[in-house]
Amino acid sequence: MEENTNPESDAFEKRVDLSRFKASLERVNEQIGSYIVGQRKAVELLQVALIADGHVLIEGVPGIAKTQLAKLMARALDLDFSRVQFTPDLMPSDILGTSVYNQKQGEFEFKSGPVFSNVVLVDEINRAPAKTQAALFEVMEERQVTIDGHQHKMDEPYLILATQNPIEQEGTYRLPEAQLDRFLFKISMDYPSLDEEFEILKLHQSLQGKPEAMIQKALSKEDIQELRATAKQIHIEEDILRYIAAIVDATRNQGSLYLGASPRASLALLNSARALAAIQDRDFVSPDDIRFLAAPVLAHRVILSPEREMEGLSSVEVLDQIVRSIKVPGS
Repeated sequence: MEENTNPESDAFEKRVDLSRFKASLERVNEQIGSYIVGQRKAVELLQVALIADGHVLIEGVPGIAKTQLAKLMARALDLDFSRVQFTPDLMPSDILGTSVYNQKQGEFEFKSGPVFSNVVLVDEINRAPAKTQAALFEVMEERQVTIDGHQHKMDEPYLILATQNPIEQEGTYRLPEAQLDRFLFKISMDYPSLDEEFEILKLHQSLQGKPEAMIQKALSKEDIQELRATAKQIHIEEDILRYIAAIVDATRNQGSLYLGASPRASLALLNSARALAAIQDRDFVSPDDIRFLAAPVLAHRVILSPEREMEGLSSVEVLDQIVRSIKVPGS
């Protein structure tokens, strides 16, 4: 009888059963992949955010399917969906809701806004002024809104997918750091390759209708809750926890950064690493998971020093230097 040369496989079978987890996400990939060419990293990070219970900011130039990807991701989930187009004249009550006097009953009743949904697409979030952006603080962090002293809870799962254009600055407002810190990821989408652009043209030529109208539901609310519970069982060694802490702490002592990451960033790395490991059919977190997620989790939470910004350095490049300077567990 041959010896088992991979003892990790036995432990894998005993600790967490990920078979259903894998099959469920493959259905999501199949649905989105039918209408989105390339952007595999963005799709994977959206799935990680869904399982890790975090919001996502999607950034990229116009025309690269930011909104389309967010809409298809939402449509692949059997959840309530709403979309808000942010504009400079948008008021907090336009998105949260307001109390309206009911003459028949002789009292005020609350009329909920578009944030009361399971998946909320906030398109061009940086086009609304700070007052309206700040209206999302409570709902993003606490999954509730307070109107006229009354708290209104959101249904779970709750996910905000926001898009913004980093190039066009006229008529836009910079997102406050407190709000950026509430996004689990900032996903940067770039132009497709030549081959991918060719595939996009072929796909567009063959489409018989709008993709979001044809996509099928792949995950239910119960499926998502089960996947989240499964991800929480993913094993993570103490040396990996120390690795996360060392990377985040280094952002606070890096001369190229004016502002480092908060403890919320450490928790975001922990939760997203567990979700990523589960998506990749592993019941343990590896250092590679942390390195892969470092930029999406941390890049929008740190601020470059003015000198480095003038030199054209990016926060992603600084984070890459930090991650490479930290000793990898087990090496």
